[in-house]
Amino acid sequence: MGRINLARVLVGGFIAGLIINASEFVLNVMVIEEQMNAAMAALNQPPIAPSMIIWFVIFSFGFGFMLVWTYAAIRPRFGAGLTTALCASTLCWGLACLYPNLFFYVMNLFPRSLIVLTTAWQLVETVVAGVAGAWAYTEA
Repeated sequence: MGRINLARVLVGGFIAGLIINASEFVLNVMVIEEQMNAAMAALNQPPIAPSMIIWFVIFSFGFGFMLVWTYAAIRPRFGAGLTTALCASTLCWGLACLYPNLFFYVMNLFPRSLIVLTTAWQLVETVVAGVAGAWAYTEA
């Protein structure tokens, strides 16, 4: 077992982060903006401020790096390739997206249709980003 190639994790993570950020832009600006603003108003909170967006961009790149690092970490055991990228992507999605969204669903914090839509959207974006990031990762 070799060491994780951190330079390639950064490259793959950057690619994954770009995909996640582009997908989140489409989701949050073009698909659910009105629903999210209404949900925030129902919680007596203001809409998402533009100054917060930089944090979401940074967090999405961080998630992309963690996604590719997870792929690199399990690659020696599962082998390089699509199946391993899907395993890493599904694991990261489950921990970062599904698990917290289940709490929101049970607490009825946001409209359930909004939670289901965003959770499914995040599964697709995480798998696409994970496969793309894994494609850029090499050991040597």
